[in-house]
Amino acid sequence: MPPGTEHDQGHDSGLDFEAFARTAQRKLYRTAYLLCGDADGARDLTQTTLAKLFQHWRKASAAEYPEAYARTVLTRTFLAERRRRLRDLLAHRHADRAPLPEHAELRVTLLAALAELPPRARAMVVLRYWDDLSVETVARLLRCSEGTVKSQCSRALAKLRIRLGEAHIYATES
Repeated sequence: MPPGTEHDQGHDSGLDFEAFARTAQRKLYRTAYLLCGDADGARDLTQTTLAKLFQHWRKASAAEYPEAYARTVLTRTFLAERRRRLRDLLAHRHADRAPLPEHAELRVTLLAALAELPPRARAMVVLRYWDDLSVETVARLLRCSEGTVKSQCSRALAKLRIRLGEAHIYATES
């Protein structure tokens, strides 16, 4: 076999995917962790995202920005799983809910506060402020208007400020 022809075209694109997955996995996991709020969920979401990307690698690799394409897949997968989980919860809901623990604000962390936001608002806040994406980009990712992103982020941030209002108690003096 002549040098440089060891792999056919399909196999080369597989190698391209492997290289992409190695470099993108850490950033995808970070975003997934912020969306899910736990390591196991983040690992599952990252792996599901990479599996979907692999299935559609020809289209994903042809995108102008494959990283943005991957983030879109991750975010939409997260939202779809949350909708599915919510439907399951509502179908099997128990009438009695446990009361909120006393002094819960003393145990609040950013992840716990984020977890209280609806999945779509949480995704908007994470993408907009943690991943530092523009309003336009978040709107495109979530298939909504820029005004929706602005209003949802504003409401979500107001909730977070209320929930984290006493966070300064834990801050160290500079």
